[in-house]
Amino acid sequence: MSKELQLKAFERLLIIMDELREQCPWDKKQTLQTIRHLTIEETYELGDAILDNDLNEVKKELGDLLLHIVFYAKIGSETNDFDIADVCNEICDKLIHRHPHIYSDTVVKDEEEVKQNWEKLKLKEGKKSVLEGVPRSLPALVKASRIQDKVKGVGFDWEEPHQVWDKVQEELEELQVEVKSGDQDKIEAEFGDVLFSMINYARFLNVNPEDALERTNKKFIKRFQYLENKAGELGKPLMDMTLAEMDVFWNEAKKL
Repeated sequence: MSKELQLKAFERLLIIMDELREQCPWDKKQTLQTIRHLTIEETYELGDAILDNDLNEVKKELGDLLLHIVFYAKIGSETNDFDIADVCNEICDKLIHRHPHIYSDTVVKDEEEVKQNWEKLKLKEGKKSVLEGVPRSLPALVKASRIQDKVKGVGFDWEEPHQVWDKVQEELEELQVEVKSGDQDKIEAEFGDVLFSMINYARFLNVNPEDALERTNKKFIKRFQYLENKAGELGKPLMDMTLAEMDVFWNEAKKL
């Protein structure tokens, strides 16, 4: 599709948003706060579609997310704080500023140097910490991954994967010590350290820990539902089955 047609499609969305904001009772009542949780939900739905590699669904979810961006910009324009042009220009200016190897005479040798320059430029823009860009409301697993990415950008990182694995082993040993002690608060603290070190190790393996865990979640759900279906065919509730009986169907599900 040509750039002209793409811009026309975006203009169509802006016009529809104007009409909905003026005429629809539900749309007229919405605020930045009331649609915030819906935006988060749409983002997760997009994530699901990407993990499932369902490109048609990805297209639909991107549309839902784009609607939210336009919605926020429309609300901002009504109070004269910002509009969609301000939003677009802000990100364009940021991209140009943070890509001096494209829009200036800076030379970089690889992707890693691009990421390091990105973090240095953010500090020059007035940020006091490289961790300021990590949202407080992120789920803990995703937040840990982003924290580690951020500090890596300024050189705070392990040098070799085996060093990270050694750290995982060290944290596991410390967890076992606290498990034996029975101190629940210390057990939780050490368990968190184990998870944090495992997420760090995933990064060295080029594995996204969130994607990896969600892949396992989906696999478990599929196998457990197979088990439930088989129990239903036998007319026997799961709670009345022994673990050995369940294990038969579980192993069948693993082979599928």
